[in-house]
Amino acid sequence: MAFDGLGMHLGNLSRISDAESRSISPENFTGEPGRGGMATEGTGSGPARDLGQGWKVSPSVRIGAGETFTLADIDGSGAIQQIWLTPTGRWRFAILRIYWDDQEHPSVECPLGDFFGMGWEQYAPLNSLAVCVNPRSAFNCYWEMPFRKRCRMTVTNLDDDGMVLYYQINYTLTRVPEDAAYFHARFHRSNPVPEKTDFTIVDGIEGRGQYVGTYMAWGSNSGGWWGEGEIKFYMDDDSEWPTICGTGTEDYFCGSYCFDMGKDQGGYREFCTPHAGLHQVIRPDGRFASQQRFGMYRWHIADPIRFRSKLRVTMQALGWRSGRRYLPLQDDVAAVAYWYQTLPTAPFPALPDRDALEVI
Repeated sequence: MAFDGLGMHLGNLSRISDAESRSISPENFTGEPGRGGMATEGTGSGPARDLGQGWKVSPSVRIGAGETFTLADIDGSGAIQQIWLTPTGRWRFAILRIYWDDQEHPSVECPLGDFFGMGWEQYAPLNSLAVCVNPRSAFNCYWEMPFRKRCRMTVTNLDDDGMVLYYQINYTLTRVPEDAAYFHARFHRSNPVPEKTDFTIVDGIEGRGQYVGTYMAWGSNSGGWWGEGEIKFYMDDDSEWPTICGTGTEDYFCGSYCFDMGKDQGGYREFCTPHAGLHQVIRPDGRFASQQRFGMYRWHIADPIRFRSKLRVTMQALGWRSGRRYLPLQDDVAAVAYWYQTLPTAPFPALPDRDALEVI
């Protein structure tokens, strides 16, 4: 593949490229060269009133209840390289959508919190190659997102209250190789998972590409261990039986033996690695937070799962009952699937309404 300024890493950072670096933020809504920091009004107008233009006049935006704000609308060929943002309000009620080229329906549709591994609307440190979440609500994404004609990115505020959003989108304008696919991400939740039914992480993927990651927000509605279930990847011509079948939920997320270090060592042990982690454990507080909740991620960066025509991914919700028998669980499970594929994309099913999205 010719060098285009995409996919930079330590091995090629010294290479000169014709790619053009750009950045969109409330201080430069369009990303145009030489147009940053020119605002004369904005959310920083008050603090900057004695200093004037160029002194942090527009560091953020306000998005009213029910409003949609366009974060970016980029014409041309290039790639999103990094997204940083920090939102106020309910993270499950702010919906991120990204549209590629001429498609009218989004290729990314997901609550902001879940997209960045914060599905329970509580901060937990997440340190990985693809996503980092830093104190106290700094969401960072490093998935490479190529586009050939246009990139449009929006946030919709479903809450009854307005929200404030600080953001910066760093990208490059450059030639995109012919074999570069388009980034996708989709959210799904079942609360509860129907009894004796596999939870669907994603279904209806049509096209050619590779599956690159899973985030799951898992709320346990029963006592005991909840992660015996197997992940299954139904690829291409698979029907009743999958091509890839895992051995357990914690195994898929690169842990073992229930993530449990034993009661004398605190039980569940959070961990973050470049490719996988159990980064969030929310423990009962003896008052109103009665159930355990977990956040986990698994990035298939070193081992992408390639499909030719279609893909469906499921996870069993499975625990234990008496007589050393498996117990199908009815837990509160949400997931984000991340993948690259060719266009056109099959339209996604409608997101759940606000009540079905709500963390309760």
